[in-house]
Amino acid sequence: MGSSVVDEERRQGLLVRATEPEDVADYTGDGSVDFRGYPVSKRNTGNWRACSLILGTEVCERLAYYGISKSLVTYLSKRLHQGNVSAARNFTTWQGTCYLTPLIGATLADSYWGKYRIIAVFSTIYFLWNGSIDTFSICSFSQAPYMYWVHLSATNLTSVSDILCWTIHDSFGADQFDDTDPVEKSKKGAFFNWFYFSINIGSLISGTVLIWVQENCGYGIGFGIPTLFIALAIGSFFIGSEIYRFQVPGGSPLTRACQVVVAAIRKRKADLPVDSSLLYELHGKTSAIEGSRKLEHSSEFSFLDKAAVVVSNECGGSHNPWRLCTVTQVEELKILMRMFPIWATGIVFFTVCAQNSSMFIEQGMVLNNQIGSFKIPPATLSSLDVISIVVWVPIYERIVVSIARRFTGKERGFSELQRMGVGLFVSTIAVAVAALVEIKRLQIARAEDLIHQKVPVPMSILWQAPQYLLVGVGEVFTSIGQAEFFYNQSPDAMRSLCSAFALVTVSLGSYLSSFILTLVSYFTTRNGQLGWIPDNLNEGHLDRFFWLIAGLSFLNLLVFVYYAQQYKCKKASVV
Repeated sequence: MGSSVVDEERRQGLLVRATEPEDVADYTGDGSVDFRGYPVSKRNTGNWRACSLILGTEVCERLAYYGISKSLVTYLSKRLHQGNVSAARNFTTWQGTCYLTPLIGATLADSYWGKYRIIAVFSTIYFLWNGSIDTFSICSFSQAPYMYWVHLSATNLTSVSDILCWTIHDSFGADQFDDTDPVEKSKKGAFFNWFYFSINIGSLISGTVLIWVQENCGYGIGFGIPTLFIALAIGSFFIGSEIYRFQVPGGSPLTRACQVVVAAIRKRKADLPVDSSLLYELHGKTSAIEGSRKLEHSSEFSFLDKAAVVVSNECGGSHNPWRLCTVTQVEELKILMRMFPIWATGIVFFTVCAQNSSMFIEQGMVLNNQIGSFKIPPATLSSLDVISIVVWVPIYERIVVSIARRFTGKERGFSELQRMGVGLFVSTIAVAVAALVEIKRLQIARAEDLIHQKVPVPMSILWQAPQYLLVGVGEVFTSIGQAEFFYNQSPDAMRSLCSAFALVTVSLGSYLSSFILTLVSYFTTRNGQLGWIPDNLNEGHLDRFFWLIAGLSFLNLLVFVYYAQQYKCKKASVV
């Protein structure tokens, strides 16, 4: 009887964040709990022991996802007999949808279900639907006309389920390190590197081994292997249930943000106190937001502070959250507003990355792809981007960080924003290199009198290698830095959502690239002109398109530097 009373007291103490363990040093200070909801010991949970299982899960799931995505166009064309345009359109629609759906999973994770439950539920759905794809690809009725819609629905649900888990894995893995412990916080930076490394290992295996299996052994086996790896991923994930650290969901972040705006508007005529400590906040270390630490007041966007002004009729008793908000709740919205310009610069970065699978390949198609007795397909060269990432992540973690630490004095070598800035600069150089390669190609085309012939010019396709490799280096700096930045700087109860927003920039970057191509085509083909990107690139000026992207990327870098210098990091209390 006494034991049950003690357990209940421990649970209540956890829920209100009002009690502290006897030895604070043995427990996490970021509000995380164990599988049963108790304060969590640093010694027996989290850290690399838990993250190794999460990284293994990510390799298996990425292998499965890319095993489907890299062969989807071929499968739609050969097995479902779609035309090139239809297959390409369905693929881009599918891919765009996939990269927008993480917002759904992240909202559920931060608001109600928690990250663990989201991963468990949608990984299981992922496994079941991937198994159905495998079944459809084996059965003879898979070529029936109505099976297109059945197969496309299964593929969409499979990939949506996987992408929903992607950003959750990211933030759930980072949750295994305590923000308030300097040693563990340093390890968290390394986790983001190895997480991105795991993604690209899965991509590399899919783009080589699995594609070969699908082409030579059939889609039944080719889709069956990803299903097996999903099963391994689920098993690997559940094994670690007892050693994971969990963050308690904090309710709807959208509702909290709207409450701040509404309360600030209602009190727009109220005067702000000179002393910010007079703004409304709960006493002690308890935060009004479940699973979140308190945030210190900042002076930016002071209009929003009016939501925390206590007027005479609000003294004492309970408060309507649509009329009075805590300082922590107001600071949550301020953080999102501060991060927005940084987030927006990621869109242009991924516009550069989108050239890997579009205009870089178009450029490669008019270069000589004969290397000795082998012919290199232009699309295959894009694998250099993945190889560059796989090589550079260990180099960055083992060498670059150590060298940078000597100059900056920072434990991780660079801050997240410095790291992102380096990547933005490198990606700008990558597109400039592509422009220089194109200028040289056009010079050779003129010298060989190939301008009006739609044929490759006698210039090796390997000249494209530097631009692919540089894009990979840019991703190591910017993509990983972006993931780390949005996790570390986001409010505790919004980490999954902010990580999902970071991934949305991938989709928006692709859309921006398509929009720019549409504008270039429109404005450069007026008055009967061939335009910069005609069907015969020997007659065009693809170099000008690359210079346009490089110029846009450089301007984006300047905008990033400006807002990075203005950015103020969040300050959270220790639970």
